Amino acid sequence: MADDFAADGALAQAIPGFRPREAQQQMAVAVTQAIEQRGELVVEAGTGTGKTYAYLVPVLRAGKKAIISTGSKALQDQLYSRDLPKVAKALAYTGKTALLKGRANYLCLERLEQQSMTGGELTVQTLSDLVYLRSWASETSDGDISSCSGVAEDSAIWPLVTSTNDNCLGNDCPLYKECFVVKARRRAMDADVVVVNHHLFLADMVVKESGFAELIPEAEVMIFDEAHQVPDIASQYFGQQLSSRQLLDLAKDIIIAYRTEVRDVQQLQKAADRLAQSAQDFRLALGDPGFRGNLREILNDRDVQRALTLLDDALELCYDVAKMSLGRSALLDAAFERASQYRNRLKRLKNISEPGFSYWYECTSRHFVLALTPLSVAERFREVIAERPAAWIFTSATLAVNERMTHFMDRLGVHQAQSMILNSPFDYARQALLCVPRDLPSPNQPGGAKQLARRLLPLIEANNGRCFFLCTSHQMMRALAEEFRASLTLPVLLQGETGKAQLLKQFIEAGNALLVATSSFWEGVDVPGDALSLVIIDKLPFTSPDDPLLKARMEDCRLRGGDPFDEVQLPDAVITLKQGVGRLIRDVDDRGVLVICDNRLVMRPYGAVFLNSLPPTPRTRDLQQAVSFLHRPDEK
Repeated sequence: MADDFAADGALAQAIPGFRPREAQQQMAVAVTQAIEQRGELVVEAGTGTGKTYAYLVPVLRAGKKAIISTGSKALQDQLYSRDLPKVAKALAYTGKTALLKGRANYLCLERLEQQSMTGGELTVQTLSDLVYLRSWASETSDGDISSCSGVAEDSAIWPLVTSTNDNCLGNDCPLYKECFVVKARRRAMDADVVVVNHHLFLADMVVKESGFAELIPEAEVMIFDEAHQVPDIASQYFGQQLSSRQLLDLAKDIIIAYRTEVRDVQQLQKAADRLAQSAQDFRLALGDPGFRGNLREILNDRDVQRALTLLDDALELCYDVAKMSLGRSALLDAAFERASQYRNRLKRLKNISEPGFSYWYECTSRHFVLALTPLSVAERFREVIAERPAAWIFTSATLAVNERMTHFMDRLGVHQAQSMILNSPFDYARQALLCVPRDLPSPNQPGGAKQLARRLLPLIEANNGRCFFLCTSHQMMRALAEEFRASLTLPVLLQGETGKAQLLKQFIEAGNALLVATSSFWEGVDVPGDALSLVIIDKLPFTSPDDPLLKARMEDCRLRGGDPFDEVQLPDAVITLKQGVGRLIRDVDDRGVLVICDNRLVMRPYGAVFLNSLPPTPRTRDLQQAVSFLHRPDEK
């Protein structure tokens, strides 16, 4: 297998520009051993290692059934459409491959039919999208909505014509035989290598436990790319959530059933309207939007208690009214099941005394989520592994903290795993400079954004834009964008003003833009070459101390005799910072400056843990030196 990676090996002969890399070969050997021994392996592979090929080659050579899970749908599509076909062709692989996404990524023919029959109070644009989708439905072979270019990604039609675990009718669906999800699942069952994502994988684990037909087949090799996301995503699925979107969807389905199949039961319309109204009233009772708070505390509030009781009553009414018409409509039967399920969830969320969980809520301007999340998923995840004898391989560019893997391994319960850290092959000493400027305003002081923008303006102008400004809060992001728009002649792009893919496209096409962004641009974004040569981070990305999930994990750590800062807050922040820093150098020829606007990096003892976890880059505190570095020709 090492021969595949050699200068004259299978990859070099078939893939233009392929170069042998020692770290890539080391990882491939470790993956091969893990597959042969059905062992557990955790690998941090620095940017540029080529980890995708390092696990794909051993998997295809082994000829075993494999599941590869990624952190994002974007990487999932890239892996399936670009990397996997390249490697398969190079190795003359004859096995079958399949792509499998969650239900909500496929057009649901039954829901499309229902919407067409009811029409309802849809806007002109949504109706026009519905008409377009009716013709697209007869042309598409896989129903994957990401390939439908005629309807906007954020169109209001999508939630109405896609299904979720909750509202899918399963075997009772009149269009079960034509279902795109069923077809995708069949392809996955027949395939040798299936590409999924973490959300689908973990949702599927929970579905398996509750006895439903699962989507993901059993396999002999399990690989998790972007594995640093797995513990947080697992905690979402191993907990319980109830959202206003789920309740409003339930109300909509009851109305559709009434208008199309059970027209003589007017009570259905009344019960559904009452549920929708009480969900909206409960959202208002929760207070200001854009906030994640402690559910245990807010449930002590009289107004919230009253609104929650009315919501529970409305759910009970839907349950009672649907029960009287059971057997007359598959859609209404499924709605009855959901009403029962949501009532049980609400009961569990109201029982706020259960130890080992964080109880929290979140609200946007129109929606809310109520949730309880386990503080540790290690035990549950360990059970998942024990039930499925296979090779379990976890890899990412950001798993280690202070050159140790214990934080990640403890969170997932993979203590028996072999672990290895492979440093990036990039020459950071030549390619990059880290600047922690002196005399910066303290991040939280009034007018901080104005001062920060003024200090960094000359550097951004000297680089002619080509800069990501990554912020740790939406508030700082908006304030900085406003300042830069008032003082810069360069294009200033702001996260949220259009979709992520569209923003990236605008950034690259402009060639001199400043992109001000927050969390979703810290990872999974790849801009190689000259288009991006300056990354500025406003401060060390510690999670807000008010975050109820973090608070609960810290309290749990304290009760176990640990140090919450060293064991919870610091490692989380280090991994997030490593992700942000990783946006800068994406290739052997890239050059650039990284600016971290936080004195704690050099003034506090824990700053050393951050610095020790970052690539070995020359450092300065002088912004002028950063300007000089950007203007200096690259001496190779």
